[in-house]
Amino acid sequence: MKVLVIGGAGFIGANLVRRCLAEPESEVTVLDSLDSHLRSTTKNLQEVWDKIRFVKGDIRDETLIAEVIQGQDAIFNCAAQTSHPLSIQYPLLDTEINCLGNLKLLEAIRLLNQKAVIVYTSSTTIIGRAIQKIASEDHPENPLEIYSANKSVVEKYYKIYHTYHGLKTVVLRFANLYGPYGKGYPEFGFINYFISLAQTNKPIEIYGAGIQKRNVMFVEDATDILWRVSHASGLFGRTYLATGDEHLSVAEIGGAVVRVFEKGKVIHREWPEERQRIEIHDAHFSSARLRDATDWKPRYDFVSGLKKTREILEKQIGSPKV
Repeated sequence: MKVLVIGGAGFIGANLVRRCLAEPESEVTVLDSLDSHLRSTTKNLQEVWDKIRFVKGDIRDETLIAEVIQGQDAIFNCAAQTSHPLSIQYPLLDTEINCLGNLKLLEAIRLLNQKAVIVYTSSTTIIGRAIQKIASEDHPENPLEIYSANKSVVEKYYKIYHTYHGLKTVVLRFANLYGPYGKGYPEFGFINYFISLAQTNKPIEIYGAGIQKRNVMFVEDATDILWRVSHASGLFGRTYLATGDEHLSVAEIGGAVVRVFEKGKVIHREWPEERQRIEIHDAHFSSARLRDATDWKPRYDFVSGLKKTREILEKQIGSPKV
């Protein structure tokens, strides 16, 4: 099976590459721009470098996209500008990558490889501040920043290309993934940032009391469902929530990271005004629709996922010194 992972040097992408390689029949091509704004790096692929074909390039490059999608059986698009604050700072860049890039990809697949399955990684943040106690796929969308607004738009592109052109598209909305090969910067996911701080024995700063709750999920559970949906024809044209079972407060998350990594400490500070404007407060999602369709459920609880993350990271760089 020929597999293309776009954005394969990023967090989800690098973990997904390893999941694909676990299947003996997989031939994996990775496309990544290695853009400094997006913090992607080939270091995330060092262990598997000899097992993949790597192409440096951008999802906005129509000629390159037309070349690499041909002959692929499954195409996973993990390429994105994923920072909420950066999307406000650089809205045109976000729109070029997250909207125009996906349109170019879908057009290329429509013209040159309609047999391929295309799986898109989206985000639960398109919902904004939830008005339901437990949000499903039917929850109204009210994004609070450019990144989430563009993700919402792109989900519609994938549905339209399925409905009108017959493309085999599936969209998965993830929430608060964590694990190895994360970017370790505050703008690219708070749990991986907490982990990077703990690794280096730095304090984990939490805004306010940290009582707002989040679904959390280990990235290997995310890559498992990504692989599964690429083999399940009954899901085409649909958008699904793919979230973890645990619903933890930010303070609980920070405390667990400190305990598992045995480094750092949790401290609290006042909310910065610009962050408070885009804070979604409590967010509790249900993946019942996806689980009913696939019999999938996450295998890792938060602590076991953190322990495996620590194990992998320490194999890469050695145990951090006090």
